[in-house]
Amino acid sequence: MKEFVSVGLDIGTSVIRVVVGKSSEEEKSPSIIGIGEAPAAGLRKGVIVDVEEAVSSISQALEKAERMTGIPVDHAVVSVGGAHIVSLESHGVIAVSRADGEITEADIVRVVDASQAISIPPNREILHVIPKTFTVDGQAGIKDPLGMSGIRLEVDSQIIQASVPFIKNLTKCIIRVGLEVDDLVLAPLAASQAVLTKRQKELGCVLINIGGGTTGIAIFEEGELMHTNVLPIGASHITNDLAIGLRITIDTAELVKLEYGTAQKTGIKKDEEINLASLDSFEEGTVQRLQVAEIIQARLEEIFDMVNKELKALGRDGQLPAGAVLTGGGAKLPGIMELAKKELRLPIQIGGPKNISTVIDRVDEPGFCTAVGLVLWGNEYVKPSSGTLALKKITSRVIPAGLQEKVGGWFKSILP
Repeated sequence: MKEFVSVGLDIGTSVIRVVVGKSSEEEKSPSIIGIGEAPAAGLRKGVIVDVEEAVSSISQALEKAERMTGIPVDHAVVSVGGAHIVSLESHGVIAVSRADGEITEADIVRVVDASQAISIPPNREILHVIPKTFTVDGQAGIKDPLGMSGIRLEVDSQIIQASVPFIKNLTKCIIRVGLEVDDLVLAPLAASQAVLTKRQKELGCVLINIGGGTTGIAIFEEGELMHTNVLPIGASHITNDLAIGLRITIDTAELVKLEYGTAQKTGIKKDEEINLASLDSFEEGTVQRLQVAEIIQARLEEIFDMVNKELKALGRDGQLPAGAVLTGGGAKLPGIMELAKKELRLPIQIGGPKNISTVIDRVDEPGFCTAVGLVLWGNEYVKPSSGTLALKKITSRVIPAGLQEKVGGWFKSILP
């Protein structure tokens, strides 16, 4: 039985994570067989600022994953983050090609391509074109127009653009470590692949991926991606605030956050103190735990306020039945659910990868959601049995579920 190895490489501002999954041709879901992580260097707010340092960090994470699995890693699906990401809506229209008016797979591919025929600056490129709903002869809200009859086919798409220099620098780093890039995937979109259920996407929800230097959001409704964005603020900003507010080093501030940090100041006594010498022998004195909580709460309130502004722009603030799902390393702070519930006025839950088999405990952590999502993405859209190279190019733009196999059959029929 032929086995397929899918590798997810999540290049974060604070940590580089590699997850290796393995599946057979019959298996739908891969089993996670290895992970590797290393502190990130050479990145700022999700963007590479030093190629040499970034290459070194990626190499360390890859080596750890290879040691755990015993399998050499030579290809990966890679995450894309950073505040350079832009999401906008587009509309595509074509005339149905067949004389009898039946809509074919070729028409669907043509109309999706037509929706990306927009004017974009030379320093930007399209990362994903995600079809949301189709319209056939004025009848809107169609999910799958295949086999329907009509003269005019339209599509509303979500187009996600990225900065060309960043993509080039990212690709250069991946090639330098000896990897082939299977696909580039927006980080919150990858995380949603691992965390969100079909029901949550149907009802309407927002995924909030709190990383080190950025916070990625993906808003879903009626099963489709409505909007996505990457906010230039993350958990490392909390550490910086603690370092400045408490007049301690960055390393000590990180330890204070991890050991004593909480997202809400309620329930903390005024006389509770943290002995800094117990965390770092070079530090002395004490700090109030209440002050630590106040600093953390203020920064998290700012993050949730920015998320709320994104929801307000869509008219969905406080109006997503499936609520908000928190992922990323920043989601592990105690008390963050209660604070998010108060700020966003939505049901809140901490997200973890779903429907995966593994014996590795750490994979369940919120910080691994994006990397696991990249493995699932590779398994679904890059797996050889899922079609040809031409199909890979189309499906990586997320053609609606149910169309992938049909489009794959169409590509196989026209390619030699």
